[in-house]
Formats: sequence, C-alpha cells, structure tokens
Amino acid sequence: MNFALIGYGYWGPNLARNIKSIPGINLKYICDVDPDRGKNINFRYPGTGFVCDCEAIANDKEIDAVLIATPVKTHYLLCKMMLDNGKDVFVEKPLAYSTDHAQELVNLAEKNEKILMIGHTFLYSPSVNEIKKIINSGELGEIYFISSSRVNLGKHQKDVSVLWDLAPHDLSMFHYWLESNPHWVSCNGNNYIIKDIPDVAFMHLNYPGDICVNLEIAWLAPSKLRRVAIVGSQKMLVYNDMETLEKVKIFDKGVDYKDPESFGEYQLSYRSGNIFSPYISSQEPLYLEVLDFYNSIKNRTQPVSNGRLGLNIVKIIEKAEQSLNNKGEQVKLV
Repeated sequence: MNFALIGYGYWGPNLARNIKSIPGINLKYICDVDPDRGKNINFRYPGTGFVCDCEAIANDKEIDAVLIATPVKTHYLLCKMMLDNGKDVFVEKPLAYSTDHAQELVNLAEKNEKILMIGHTFLYSPSVNEIKKIINSGELGEIYFISSSRVNLGKHQKDVSVLWDLAPHDLSMFHYWLESNPHWVSCNGNNYIIKDIPDVAFMHLNYPGDICVNLEIAWLAPSKLRRVAIVGSQKMLVYNDMETLEKVKIFDKGVDYKDPESFGEYQLSYRSGNIFSPYISSQEPLYLEVLDFYNSIKNRTQPVSNGRLGLNIVKIIEKAEQSLNNKGEQVKLV
C-alpha cells in the first residue's frame, strides 16, 4: 500500500518514522514547501521521494492514502484535493478551521467512500483506553464531573488560538469517554502576548447526565501540566500524563449521603480507602494511530478517530470561540 506524507516540519518526521515501521506500507513520497527539508530524506528513508508540489501526489494514481501534517488553515484545501482524487486521508487535528469546512470534508469522504481520519493521538494512548474501560465497567459509579488542565510555557502559534491548538486533545478524550457531545459550552480567556490570538482559556461544558466538565488550557504557565481528574459517585480517578509510571490512579474516596431523619439533621459519611494504579502498556500512541489508519484502509472500516468525531470537535471549538468573543455566554450545541 503506497502512502504519501504532506508536511515535514514539527510533526511530520514523527509520522514518517511510524509509517516506515509498519509492514505493508510503502512511504512513496514526502512533500514539503521547504526544499531544504528534503535534503536527507533519501538517506533516512531509502526509496522515498521528496517533492514540493502536493499536486504531484494528488495526481499519482499509485498513491492509496495521504497523511497531512500542515498548518490548520491548509487542512481544508489539502483534504479536499486528496479526497477528490480518490485518496484515503489522515489529517492532523483539528480537521478544519470551521464547522462548514469540516462538514463538507466529512460529506465528501462519505460520498466518495473514502476513509477520513483525524490525528487525535490521545485516543490511542494506552492510558486513555484504560480509563475508558474503567468508566465503562462502572467502577467509578455515576460520573459527576471532570476537571482537566493542559498548560505549559509556549508554544505560541501565529495562525490559531490556544483553543484550536490544545483543546482538541481533551475534547476528543471527553467525547471518547462519555460517548456524547455537550449540550452547551461557555468560555473565558484572553490574549496577552500576540494581539487577537488568545493564549489562555477556561472552558466549561455540560454533558448529558448533567456532567460538568472544566478545561483549562494555556500557553502561559510556569510548568507543563497534563492532568485530568474524574469524580464519580463511587470512586475518583486522576490521569497525569506527565508521570513516567502510574499515569492513572484510582482513589477509593467519596461521600455517602443519607436523607435526614429529623429537621436540621445532615448526615454525610466520607470514605477514604485504597489507591490503585493499573498496569499501562508502553506502546507509542502515534504508532497505534497510524496502524489504525492502515487497518481501516485495508478492511474498509471506520477508525476510532473518524471524520464524524473530528467534525464534533470542530463544532465545540467554534462555539467556544463564539462564547469567548461574547464574554463567556453559554452557547448551545445543536
């Protein structure tokens, strides 16, 4: 199966490395607008050609699938070009810079019976998948709320806000874990470094079952933090992606409430039990992601991170941006 990769800047080399590690895939071309990035391609990946014009890839009938790792604002045109030319497409998150464009790409992929996959890499994290198993098992009980922080110092983007850069990671996980979309979203934030490009935002979302979700994202923080807390009626869970070991911890903690038997009586019982950390596989999420794309093409099945999921994430971010521009008003997601 012949693959091509468009974009060999920050993330492209990681994709190329994983593409080459999967038997059955031939990386025929790498494409980038900067010719200097192609100087060592043939040495690093013998048999792989380098081109600067993506139309050469679109017109090559031997190319089965294309992976796109370019700036967000180029996603729509590149995806459309490749889908129109009969290629299965993988594109880095987010799918597009507007709901209209994302919807058009999903419709085009379905019309042409092509795979459209979005690079929501965290959906392939062994830790994230273990958390899904724990939630589905009912061990945490009824989910009350989720609190997530994804902050660090940099990397400031010139073309998109922190919403489009960081929020897709957590929003895709929430969708995966809760198997639903939020009813509404509100968002506050500001731009402190580059004018008109928000670099800090606080999102609040309400999911079915009245599950409250808070998400803090920022390029301005004293330290890097990748932490999610999930609070249930029976147990609580903390996912810290910065931990080398024990990324997931389950806390047997909670509060039991008993209806008062008399006026003024308020009966609460606090539980504090063991802390358990399950075994987590060390497989690289990006490898599992590329493998899912390959298997989806081979078997003509939808990947975990499919076009519909990518469209839902774009819708949420667009509504969150609308809320941010209107001082945090609640915006419904239809």
